[in-house]
Amino acid sequence: MTRPPLVMTCGEPAGIGPELAVRARAILGAAVPFVWLGDPRHLPSGTRWTEVAVPEAAQGVPPDHLPVLPHRFAAPVTPGQPEPANAIGVIEVIARAVDLVQSGAASAIVTAPLHKKVLKDGAGFAFPGHTEYLAHLAGDVPVVMMLASPLLRVVPATIHIPLADVPAALTAALLEQVIRLTHAGLIRDFGIAAPRIAVAGLNPHAGEGGAMGWEDAAVIAPVVARLAAEGMAVTGPLPADTMFHPRARARYDAAVCAYHDQALIPIKTLDFDGGVNVTLGLPFVRTSPDHGTAFDIAGKGVALPDSLVAACRMAWDMAASRLR
Repeated sequence: MTRPPLVMTCGEPAGIGPELAVRARAILGAAVPFVWLGDPRHLPSGTRWTEVAVPEAAQGVPPDHLPVLPHRFAAPVTPGQPEPANAIGVIEVIARAVDLVQSGAASAIVTAPLHKKVLKDGAGFAFPGHTEYLAHLAGDVPVVMMLASPLLRVVPATIHIPLADVPAALTAALLEQVIRLTHAGLIRDFGIAAPRIAVAGLNPHAGEGGAMGWEDAAVIAPVVARLAAEGMAVTGPLPADTMFHPRARARYDAAVCAYHDQALIPIKTLDFDGGVNVTLGLPFVRTSPDHGTAFDIAGKGVALPDSLVAACRMAWDMAASRLR
């Protein structure tokens, strides 16, 4: 039985999302089918596209055409110049994509980058970003953000908060939830039967027995010990500065990190163009390229499609894993 295609949201239409969708289609062709959900007026001039009424119809579109599921926006756009009037359309597209994937009309969602300030200014968007809005649409389920590539998978336990707020935010309950969601996601979405998870310490040298901070011994270690006693292959807290060289990475399937930069610096160093943002915990598969709207280069034809292509391939593989 043929699986339905992915649905790719347009994201911020004045950013690089529309042009990268066209380039991703040219690279992926029929190997990873997707339908682009957005306003065709926002595609680069000269784009060859075919309107489809349902995602399934994308399978019959010529490989040199972009299959488009049209969604009318309030205004046209100029690349690099966001139009707040289009914010409502961006939000509607995300919700429509969720409806498509939950109904079975699409295999997974790949989201192009959005711009949070434009959404706030134009529509009073109350969510910090894609991840939180998708979790809300799915029924306010708990989720975690994973950054993944063939070289490394990382999950930050705390994300977009000041570094000074991390120690208080990194509670035992939060850390346990993040590890459990990571463990379940590795099984369900990546097909790893017995995942190995490494947990980074918060402080230098993982606290060095309390000499460099108490949180590692008092908060992180008991959570790791409790989950290990349940049979989970989890280790830590480990010194973060020795977790990401090749021999260390071979010992685990994902690293759970204490804060944003501790997780994102290593993966962006190892695979800046190929990293993929994955939301674990949703009842459907969602991936996204690990970059922003890049207004400064939008419309210039220089943006690299690597991360979006990787996001499509990963979403396609993850959706297949859920069917096994």
